[in-house]
Amino acid sequence: MKDTDFRGGYVIRDQYATHFLTFTVCGWIDLFTRKIYRDIILDSFRYAQSEGQLILNAYVIMSNHIHLIGRANEKQKKTLSDIVRDFKKYTHKLMAPVIESNQESRNTWMMHQFAYYGRINPNNKEWQIWENDSHPEECFSKKFTDSKLNYLHENPVRAGIVAKPEDYLYSSASNYILGRGLIDVELL
Repeated sequence: MKDTDFRGGYVIRDQYATHFLTFTVCGWIDLFTRKIYRDIILDSFRYAQSEGQLILNAYVIMSNHIHLIGRANEKQKKTLSDIVRDFKKYTHKLMAPVIESNQESRNTWMMHQFAYYGRINPNNKEWQIWENDSHPEECFSKKFTDSKLNYLHENPVRAGIVAKPEDYLYSSASNYILGRGLIDVELL
């Protein structure tokens, strides 16, 4: 079931339903080849979980995008749209100085690329790391959810990074298969 609005984009209609989301780096730039950026993502997930905002069911951090299955906690005031907005804003704020620093060998090129994406977005004044859309898809059935969970966990296998999903460190596959992972998730 694709939930789109009149402009053709995907929207979150039920802010507290479980959704499959994709966060894509502008220009599909391979930002997450560096551990420092992956750690920023994991720390941001942990923070949203510790604040009781995000119920994270599954995730995978690939080189230029992230997939996750999760939902907003109904007991909190924040909606899923709020969480997505805050996540992107906060991770951008933490990643930008790293990109600008000498820690990043590709910093000149990346700053140029992200400045370009910032300029073409009328709502942005500087650079832009994340694409605007998160392509939310509501997990409306067990079959749909299971297919997204499998797709998400198989992503590193399809990319040729690992032979088995549970061997990829930056994924919740090990939570599901081995019972442990880098961060806790609420199993589906």
